Amino acid sequence: MIEDKDTSPPKPGISRRAKIGLVVLAFAAGLFIAGLIAAQYAMHHAGPMLRARVIQTLSRRFDSQVMLGEFDVSVLNGLQVEGKDLSLRSNVDPTSPPQIRVGQFSFHAGLLDVFRSPLHIGLVQLHGLRLMIPPKNQRSAMPKSKKSPRKISIVIDKIVSDNAVLTIMTDKPGKIPLKFDIHSLTLTRVGPNDPMHFEAHLVNPKPLGDIATSGNFGPWNAHQPSDTPVSGSYSFIHADLSTTHGITGMLSSQGQYSGQLDTITVDGTTNTPDFSVDVSGHKVDLRTQFHAIVNGMNGNTYLQPVKAQFLHTSLTARGYVMRAQSTSGHDIYLDVVIDRGRIEDLLRLGVKTDPPVMTGNVQLKTKFTLPAGKGPVNQKLQLRGTFAVENISFSNENIQKKMDQLSLRSQGKAAESMEMDNQTGILLPGQHDVQANMHGIFSLANGELKLPQLVCTVPGAEIRLAGIYTLDGSEFDFTGRARMQSPISGIVGGWKGKLLRPLDSLFSKNGAGTDIPIEIMGTNSNPHFRLNY
Repeated sequence: MIEDKDTSPPKPGISRRAKIGLVVLAFAAGLFIAGLIAAQYAMHHAGPMLRARVIQTLSRRFDSQVMLGEFDVSVLNGLQVEGKDLSLRSNVDPTSPPQIRVGQFSFHAGLLDVFRSPLHIGLVQLHGLRLMIPPKNQRSAMPKSKKSPRKISIVIDKIVSDNAVLTIMTDKPGKIPLKFDIHSLTLTRVGPNDPMHFEAHLVNPKPLGDIATSGNFGPWNAHQPSDTPVSGSYSFIHADLSTTHGITGMLSSQGQYSGQLDTITVDGTTNTPDFSVDVSGHKVDLRTQFHAIVNGMNGNTYLQPVKAQFLHTSLTARGYVMRAQSTSGHDIYLDVVIDRGRIEDLLRLGVKTDPPVMTGNVQLKTKFTLPAGKGPVNQKLQLRGTFAVENISFSNENIQKKMDQLSLRSQGKAAESMEMDNQTGILLPGQHDVQANMHGIFSLANGELKLPQLVCTVPGAEIRLAGIYTLDGSEFDFTGRARMQSPISGIVGGWKGKLLRPLDSLFSKNGAGTDIPIEIMGTNSNPHFRLNY
């Protein structure tokens, strides 16, 4: 029997390749749907989750209570975040003012980054940053935290701030807080418990000038801000010294620093090509090199030491600059030593008279005090110490002439002294510009230089004086005694001297040919120098 074969065409079916395509399409659709669900979840939950993580991170990072106002999140292009009214207040004293406040901030992150830990943020921008350091007594009262460190959930590469303000508060009634305007501030490597690298440009309040600085800061110590580490370098330019009372000039300075906020070691140099003190008005090129310890919390500075150079004089100063208790500004206390200088340089800097009244080599040791407050430097400046001046010549022709004549008469050369008078100030060959030596004890206050012990020697004479000289050169008032080699008859000379010969023994005392009273009075332009015999 013959069977019939089915000769109809085969029914259409799904190929293996098509089946695989359908599976992939279904999987992709599932992923798409899952993505939509995740995106929808992120859109509804990213804002609250990120807000919570920001507050948590700042709270742990600064051990502070965090208050956050507006917090807006956009997910159209990743996470674009903008916030306002952020403040951080110490956990130790919740009633204290916020130590950190931010008016506005913004940053960007990936959409799914909010679900990762730690969240990585490339850049945060701040506007209206305000940093407030509490008064010293409140800082010292803060106990150490007993909390163990916890994981930080946000890491930031860079923070950029403009127009920030750093304020160091005071607990003294009527005292103005110390304030610094920071035009720009950039912080990088903002990781947990790590120091931050910074670059900043700020305005120094007094003397007014621009500071550019960079270095490392932190980690921040919320309980003891003064213990926060800091190091870096600085450049201080266009510092207008006229914004401080009594001095003028444009100062520039460069240096390096390191330490903690209350004990910063600074090594640097300054240059003031037009430095002057108001009492004299004479400009000099002042350069210094210094090693100092600075308390960044109140501006107190300990100088250890400062080496200064102006004109032909160099000096070394050690001491401290302390923030004044009863007024704005700082009180300056220094121990100043000049081993080798020129007296005319000191007079040019501190005395209005031009040219300076004398020239010569000087050595000096003095206590220097300059209180804060308004008023000219010559009225506030206080000095107390000793000095020695060698090879003195006087710029005033009358004073020099009197000194020359004193030397001649003291050596019994009265005729030559009288010849100088007859030649109206033209000195005889070999007898001009007698140089004197001088040493003594001095004090300066209220613009008056007091010399309770002044010893001046010229060939043939030793003069011991005590008196007052005003820094404006308006008054001399010295009295004392002159011990001279010649007897009184030789000092007077001529026929008057012959008449005085019987009195030689009367004026001869303590091994001197003559011991008589002497006085210098008048003004710098019209001095009176005479022997009271």
